[in-house]
Amino acid sequence: MKSFEKDIKISGVGIHSGVSVNLVIKPSDKSGIFFKRVDMPGSDLIPAKWDSVDRRKMLNTTIANKSGAYVQTIEHLMAALYIYGVDSAIIEIDGSETPVMDGSAKEFLELFQGYKITGGGPAKKIIVKKEVIAHKFEVIKNLPLVHRIALWFHNLKLGRKENGFVRLSPDSQGLVINATLIYPDKVIGEQCFEYLFDGSKKSINVFMSDIARARTFGKLSEWEYLKKRGMGRGANENNVIALNDTGDGTINKLIWGNEFVRHKIIDAIGDLYTSGGNIIGKLESYKGSHALNNLVLKKLFSDPSNYDIIESEKV
Repeated sequence: MKSFEKDIKISGVGIHSGVSVNLVIKPSDKSGIFFKRVDMPGSDLIPAKWDSVDRRKMLNTTIANKSGAYVQTIEHLMAALYIYGVDSAIIEIDGSETPVMDGSAKEFLELFQGYKITGGGPAKKIIVKKEVIAHKFEVIKNLPLVHRIALWFHNLKLGRKENGFVRLSPDSQGLVINATLIYPDKVIGEQCFEYLFDGSKKSINVFMSDIARARTFGKLSEWEYLKKRGMGRGANENNVIALNDTGDGTINKLIWGNEFVRHKIIDAIGDLYTSGGNIIGKLESYKGSHALNNLVLKKLFSDPSNYDIIESEKV
């Protein structure tokens, strides 16, 4: 197991809540990543695991425990912990949402570079043995009727089709992510990007140089829709790529023309790390989402013949 040697303190604003929050990543001798709501005295730890994810949340990854404590939008922080190799931590947080920082994984990783890691040994590996696939219609049919109707009208207005899927299949190289985005907005259109993480310095460097800075994104016309539903209150031009209402450009400058799909790689890595280990397999994400990433993990773990586990070693 690998844990940070000292506490790491991070402060910022939640992108959905708009509320200032402080968190501390603390060393742990406990296997796994856990969150603790210090503003809720007596609340239990919240495991950052796929079976703690609230499947009603489609625009972020929210985890909760049985006592009602929850933390939302953990995906960028989880992706940074994965890339840095940390698989043991207790994250104390005084609010309901992790800081958005600049909307990417970059600032988390830059903070981590100033801290040593203790422990070692091979990380827990989850080896995909059989193909599993999750479809968008499966996610939608499990939503309350009122949410399905609202989503249908929202997508109709934006010209989007809910025909996405996420597939996990065997691949011995490491974690391979192949992401495809298709948006009606001209500035996005169809974008594809593939990334391989195999634990090597090369794969870490590729993430740092070509993916980590990719920011989350949204359309200006969507902000009112989100705010009415208690989301997007902390979004601004410093932490979100804002598409203009005509869809042919952005309010702020892009780092890469395909920054949108590169950000989907960050989201996918963060979501897959809720598996509780390093997945060895290929993730094909076609118009993917947080909800689809979680559903494909649920399907993977629904049958023990779908995977093998090689446990981590304590050092």
